Amino acid sequence: MSQSPILRRCVACKKVLDRKCFLKVTRDFQNGVVLSGGMGRSAYLCPTESCFEEALKRKRLQKALRCDIHSSVFNMLQKQLNTCIYSDTEA
Repeated sequence: MSQSPILRRCVACKKVLDRKCFLKVTRDFQNGVVLSGGMGRSAYLCPTESCFEEALKRKRLQKALRCDIHSSVFNMLQKQLNTCIYSDTEA
């Protein structure tokens, strides 16, 4: 019996996909806002430049996580996004 995928919604474009397709940003109860891990409130973002720009412009991640997000988190997210886009073009 196969497991059904765990679905999540992008905070920017509202697409619903398997959570493995998204970048995960979590407001961890101990470490603040972290990428791809932690326990706590999470938000998901498509690994595309357009969704990143939309989330940044309209403060979608801050609203979803209900907290302020330091610019260093957006810088790390941008680097991770660039890595995802680069690896997709290589394949």
